[in-house]
Amino acid sequence: MRKASLSLLILLSATIVSYSQLKVAIVAGGHQATVLEENNLPDWNEIKENISGRVGVHAGFVADLPFAEKSKLYFQPGVIYYNKGRKYSQQFDPSTSTVTSIKSTEYINYIDVPLNLVLKFGNKTRFIIGGGPYGSFFFTGKQTLQVFTETGITTDEENDDLPVGKKPGQYRVLNFGVNGLAGVEFGRVFITANYSRGLNDFYESADYEGTFKHQVIGGTLGIFLGNPVKIEKKIKDKDKDGIADEQDNCPSEAGSAITNGCPDKDGDGIADREDKCPGTPGIKANSGCPVTDRDNDGVNDADDKCPDVAGLIKYNGCPVPDTDKDGINDEEDKCPSVAGYGRYGGCPVPDSDGDGVNDDDDKCPGVKGIREKNGCPEEIKKELIEKVNYAAKRIQFQSGKAILLPQSLKVLDEVASLLRQNPALNLKIEGHSSADGSLAGNIKLSEDRANSVETYLVSKGIDRSRLESEGFGPSKPLNNGTTTAERAQNRRVELKLSN
Repeated sequence: MRKASLSLLILLSATIVSYSQLKVAIVAGGHQATVLEENNLPDWNEIKENISGRVGVHAGFVADLPFAEKSKLYFQPGVIYYNKGRKYSQQFDPSTSTVTSIKSTEYINYIDVPLNLVLKFGNKTRFIIGGGPYGSFFFTGKQTLQVFTETGITTDEENDDLPVGKKPGQYRVLNFGVNGLAGVEFGRVFITANYSRGLNDFYESADYEGTFKHQVIGGTLGIFLGNPVKIEKKIKDKDKDGIADEQDNCPSEAGSAITNGCPDKDGDGIADREDKCPGTPGIKANSGCPVTDRDNDGVNDADDKCPDVAGLIKYNGCPVPDTDKDGINDEEDKCPSVAGYGRYGGCPVPDSDGDGVNDDDDKCPGVKGIREKNGCPEEIKKELIEKVNYAAKRIQFQSGKAILLPQSLKVLDEVASLLRQNPALNLKIEGHSSADGSLAGNIKLSEDRANSVETYLVSKGIDRSRLESEGFGPSKPLNNGTTTAERAQNRRVELKLSN
C-alpha cells in the first residue's frame, strides 16, 4: 500500500505539473470513530455489545489540483489530524456484584495523509464525489478506566503513554486504508460527508488473537485560502537541441528527435552510442551496421560467432554444440556435459539404486545390492531377524514419556553388538502408540521414543547413517485396542533389519 500510494502520487504529480491551478483549503469537522474487531474469544458476542464508538474531531489542510485547465477531475492530497478509538461500558447486577459498572475509553490520535481523486460537476454550486487510499501515522494515545461501585468510583486510571511498535501489545506506527467523500462546493467553501476504513491491523493483542481496524464516519467543512496558484513547468534544454532535458537521452550533447536527442554521425537514425558502425549508415536490426552474411545462415557477420560456418540464430550463428563430444548434440543430449550413449539419451549407463552395478548388469536395479550377487542384496539370516524382533518386544519406556527404562538398555546393548558384528546391515526403528489421547500427542510420543532408541545405539558406537527412526502414532495398530492389554500391545517399538 505504501509503494502503491507513492507511485500514484508521483504519477498524478507528473500529469498535472505542466498546467495546474493549485488551491489549498483548511478543513475541520466532527466524526464518529469505531474499531472493527474480530477475535477468537468464546464470549465475544456478549462483550462486543458493550463496545461503542467515540466522538472525535479532525482538522488539517487539503490541496486541490485539476488535471487540466477545465478538468472536472481533481487530485486532492491532504494532511489531517484525526481522533480515533472506541469506548467500553458495562453494567452489572448489584445483587450479584459489588461493582455496578465499568467504563473505559481508547483515545488514539493520528496524522492522516489521504490521496484522493475527486470529480466535480455543476456550475456555481458543484457536487463533489471522490475517494482513494490513505496513510495514517500514530501521533498520541491515551487509555482510561473507571470502576464504579455503590459507594462511587473505586478505580480511576489513565495511561497516556501507549506502547508503539510491532510487538504484541503495541500500536503500529503506520496504518493504511481507503476513504471516500461526497458533498457540495460553492465558492471558497465546501461541505462533505466522509467515510474511511483501515485495511491493516493498527494493534496486536498480547492476550488473544484478533483483528483491529479503524472505521470513521463524519462530516467536514473546508475553506479555500487565497487565490489559486498557477503552476507552470519551465522547460530545460541544456544542449539547445530543441528537446527538453527530461525527454533527452543525451541532455549534454545536441542530437535529433529521431534519436531522442542523441548524436547520429552517419544519419541512419541510430544514436552513435548504440551504433556499432557509427561512421557507416546501417540498419537497426544489424545494430547500425550494413548487412553482411558470408555463410548465409541468416545471422549477420557482426553477430555471427561462426561467420564462415552455417549455424543457428539461437547459437549466435554456430552449429548445434556437442559439449561432451559423445556424438549426440546438446539439443538431444539429456546429459550434455557427460559423455554417454544414444540408447540412454546421451547419458552414461545408469545405476538406479547406487550400488555400483549399472542397470545393464544389475538383476535387482531397484534395490541396492552387491556386485557378487549381480546387484542384488544378500539375504539377512533368519536368526538375526528373530534376535532383533525378540529384542524389540523387551524395549520399555517410562509411562507417557520417551525415557528408556534401565532394563531396556541391556536389550539395546545386544542390538548394538549385533550391528557391530554385521557392519553391512542397517536398522529402521519404528515407534507406535495406542489411540488414547490426542493424535498429535501420540505421533510426537512415538517419534520421540524411536529417536531415543536411535540416540542410544549411536552412543554405543553405531554410525547414525546405518539407522533410521520414524514415529507412526496409532496408525498401525496390532489389534482393535478395546482392552487395556490390547492398547499396551499397540504401544511398542519395532526394529527392522535391511541391507
